[in-house]
Amino acid sequence: MEMENAQPLDADIVCTGFGPAVAGFLWTLTQGLQKPEMAGVESRALPGLPPQVVCYERADDISFGVSGVVTRARAIRASVPDLDPAQIPLASRVRGEKLVYLLDPWGVTRRPAWMRLADQLCRALSGVLKLEHEGLELPWIPPFLHKADGFIFSLGQFMQWTGQQVMMTGLAQIWPGTPVAGPLIEDSRVAGVRLAGDGSEVRAALTVVGDGPVGPVGRQIDEAFGMPDGHRRDEWAVGMKMVIDLPEGCTLEEGTVWHTLGFPEPEIFGFLYVHPGRVASVGIFVPSWMDSPVRTSYRYLQHFIQHPYLWRHLRGGRLRSWGAKSLLESGRRGEPFLAGDGYARVGEGSGSTNVLTGSGVDEAWLTGALLGEAVLELLREGKPFTRENLEATYVARRRASWLERELRMAERARNGFQWGLLPGFVGMALAGLTGGRLAWPRRGRERGVKPLLDYYAGRLSRSQIERAQAQAAAEGRPLHDVLMDLCGWPPVEYDGRLLVSHQDALLMGGKVQAPGEFPDHVIFRSPQACRACQTRLCIEICSGEAIHAAAGGDGVPGFDREKCVHCGACLWNCPAANIEFCAAPGGLHSAEN
Repeated sequence: MEMENAQPLDADIVCTGFGPAVAGFLWTLTQGLQKPEMAGVESRALPGLPPQVVCYERADDISFGVSGVVTRARAIRASVPDLDPAQIPLASRVRGEKLVYLLDPWGVTRRPAWMRLADQLCRALSGVLKLEHEGLELPWIPPFLHKADGFIFSLGQFMQWTGQQVMMTGLAQIWPGTPVAGPLIEDSRVAGVRLAGDGSEVRAALTVVGDGPVGPVGRQIDEAFGMPDGHRRDEWAVGMKMVIDLPEGCTLEEGTVWHTLGFPEPEIFGFLYVHPGRVASVGIFVPSWMDSPVRTSYRYLQHFIQHPYLWRHLRGGRLRSWGAKSLLESGRRGEPFLAGDGYARVGEGSGSTNVLTGSGVDEAWLTGALLGEAVLELLREGKPFTRENLEATYVARRRASWLERELRMAERARNGFQWGLLPGFVGMALAGLTGGRLAWPRRGRERGVKPLLDYYAGRLSRSQIERAQAQAAAEGRPLHDVLMDLCGWPPVEYDGRLLVSHQDALLMGGKVQAPGEFPDHVIFRSPQACRACQTRLCIEICSGEAIHAAAGGDGVPGFDREKCVHCGACLWNCPAANIEFCAAPGGLHSAEN
């Protein structure tokens, strides 16, 4: 409930979301404010004091709600040249890297003919190719994918370490458990933010928007000011992962990095990173261009870890935590206006993710660091945070950086996936190996989700699908679960340690209850649109099974806020754009993720 007479708070700079981009901004800003040339700069909100800088984070702690990562860390190391991974829990240097093609060990995936032929050839030539446990280690990793000399991080632990260093300067405050409902927009200018819950206003000369691609501040600014011509956000993925205690006798070494393709479905990429202390991060990315109308990521993840190539190392391990997150994969094509009067955009929501390299953390940090340099320049010269000044400092720096060059290389790298899997792989390789100078094919019509009957044509009949739908509804299971059983996927035998139910994983992942004073943050705007929907993708993609078929059969899904992990996948999977994703605390919080 909002308070009608809540008194506004004043600051010089307010930041939304404490992710890698805002961390890079605050690190650069607070380090710069300590230099002698900034000695005369003081707050305009509170004269006589240093600039007042505050950051509001939705999660209950500054280390929660993020993910494990492997990164070359070029921008991070430029900001922190003496970075020692030993200071950060679960951090390690990359010591070994592989790109692995995973065959289909059970003959159940929806592989195209050319990939089935590839599997047969691999098995026929297994001795020559050194096929191992249904996995083929490719002899070469494309340079654009390689993470040599990089770091493996638990991003939660890295963010906690970074946040502590920033706050120890005394020049910035970070407030977790404080979701921001939206921006204050006055006369085409952003004048600060409005907090969720009590509706308090925080007014500031500059609002740094870093709340990610599904954050309410960035989305509302896009609605108010639009997007640049030709730019749109139409490529996404949901990333889902487990943090696993490796079993005794596991031979995987700290610093190991695997990139995988081919399984559990041809469109799904996977990864494995080994942290210090015999801990591994293992996960998959389920892309929006996958034309399946059912996408239960958790079931896919369980089959991924049981692929023979991985299972020989993971069998007998223990699940420490689990998590999920939406990833904006449009890259530079999804770039919004980077600056306007009173605001600047950083991080993933600013289009910084590079889908060609599979990298986003270091790129996000760089956007924040570049904005930090620009803000220091404007503060030193006493100039206001207008669109003109921010474009001349921040946007100009960004356009001159390695980030801009690499995002342009990647801009057309995913075009081929709109036509099919093979054109997609060829297009990525062509763009990567030519530095983006060549791209094939041209971008086609958006690849839509197929109807159930079309997707399972030749595998399941109409009557089988109808019985599966009735069974899923009666048992309260995802439809995809039942359909996978019918298609021959092996059952998942729970062992109570690593293979556990989805809801047990939710609890082990660190579920935090949503406070009762906040309203539901997933709202279905139009009941009519829900009733007319034929896909129910919001139910199938939901990472925590929080969205479900409601009792009563009126066609509008139900929402259980205590299961929502705030991944935001429902937002971009709704074909009718019928979901409002609001600011709220709670969610899935683990410092390891």
